[in-house]
Amino acid sequence: MVPLRDDNPVSITPVVTYGLIGLNIAVFVFQLGLSRESLDGFFDAWALVPNQLTASFQGALQAPASEWITLVSSQFLHGGFFHVGGNLLYLWVFGNNIEDRLGHVKFLIFYLGCGALAGLTQWVFDPSSTVPTIGASGAIAGVMGAYILRFPRAYIVTLIPLIIFFTTIRIPAIFFLGFWFAQQALFSIASLGETNLGSGGVAYWAHSGGFVFGLILGPLLGLMGPSPGSSRR
Repeated sequence: MVPLRDDNPVSITPVVTYGLIGLNIAVFVFQLGLSRESLDGFFDAWALVPNQLTASFQGALQAPASEWITLVSSQFLHGGFFHVGGNLLYLWVFGNNIEDRLGHVKFLIFYLGCGALAGLTQWVFDPSSTVPTIGASGAIAGVMGAYILRFPRAYIVTLIPLIIFFTTIRIPAIFFLGFWFAQQALFSIASLGETNLGSGGVAYWAHSGGFVFGLILGPLLGLMGPSPGSSRR
C-alpha cells in the first residue's frame, strides 16, 4: 500500500516538513556524486554504526560525542532512490498535520528526537552490528505514531496494486498505520537473535521504536491540544 495524500487540511505552511524533505534530497544528491570508497567513508563518519556507538558508551573512543551526533546525522542519509523516495513520500503525507498541531519548533524537536530514539532502539537490540544504520524512517515512524493518535479517523488516499493494474481507495488512518506498525512489530520480533541487520538489511526495531516514541512524545509536546495558529473560544 502506497499513501498518496490524506483528507486532512492544515492551517499553516509546513515549512519544517518542506525543509526536512529538501535537506534529505540535497544530502542524497551529494551522495550520488561520491565514489564508492568516498561514500563508504562518508557513511562511516555520519551514519549510526551500532558497534561504534557501543564503543563510545564504553569510553573506548577519544571523541565519543562525535559518535552520538550520528543519532541525528544518520537520519539524513539514504541507500538508494527507493529508500529516500519512500521515506519522503510518507513524510510528505503525514508530516504537515503533525507540524500543524505542534508548531514549527516543537515539530522539529519531535522529529529529530523520535529519530534519535529510534536509532537507540535499533542499537539496543543489535549493539555489536557493524552495518551503518541510515535513513529517516525512524523519525517518520514517530510522525506516523503521532498521526494515528491524533487523527485516527482521517482518510488516507492509498494506491493499491492489483496484479495487472492499480487502483486507489480511502483507508482510515487507524487501519493504514495500524497495519503498518503491526508489520514492523512482527518483523522486529522475527529479527531477534539476528545480527548486522539480518532481516533483509532493514532496521525494523528503529521503525517500531520510532512509532512508539511518537505515541509518547507527541502528547508531551502538546499534540492533543489545538493548533498553535488556531483561534481559541
